[in-house]
Amino acid sequence: MNNQRILSHFHESAELKIQSATVLAPHIAQAIEMMFLALSNGNKILVCGNGGSAADAQHFAAELVGRFERERFPLPAIALTTDTSILTAVANDYSYREIFSKQVQAFGQAGDILLAFSTSGNSGNVMAAIEAALEREMRVVALTGKGGGAIGKMLTDADVHICVPHDRTARIQEVHLVTIHCICDGIDVALFGGDVNE
Repeated sequence: MNNQRILSHFHESAELKIQSATVLAPHIAQAIEMMFLALSNGNKILVCGNGGSAADAQHFAAELVGRFERERFPLPAIALTTDTSILTAVANDYSYREIFSKQVQAFGQAGDILLAFSTSGNSGNVMAAIEAALEREMRVVALTGKGGGAIGKMLTDADVHICVPHDRTARIQEVHLVTIHCICDGIDVALFGGDVNE
């Protein structure tokens, strides 16, 4: 019984990834192009999310600042989830809704990109960060699920929405992880061309 439950997780995850690949590939390609152009122009990527999505934000920033699969110069990405003094000060003095938006206002500039994670598409502090980014003439790449929620309605035609076609948070996060790796690989290929093994 227990083994069957474990197998069902693997099968559901694999089936969703295959189903999502065709649906999401054009949007992921758009995100790669947008990020590559921004980085090429000296801009940076700010990243935010809550819980597991905060881990995804930090994972993405680490891949850019460090490396993904090949040696290269560091790329400017900042996870807005990591400075506990900023997070707790803003949450205490203002509200939890502003923990990311204050940082976008402080660090974001026109031409930068906000990579925003929200499995539900309804995270209030991520929505506030998107509002702040749009006010600063930044572009947004939003990774969501569950139909995209309110975030899907906030985005402009210049932004990219990567919405996983599923309602289960764990499955959405698993596709978000593959998406992160696709974006990192795409940026590396755009910078250097070819395959890492060539």
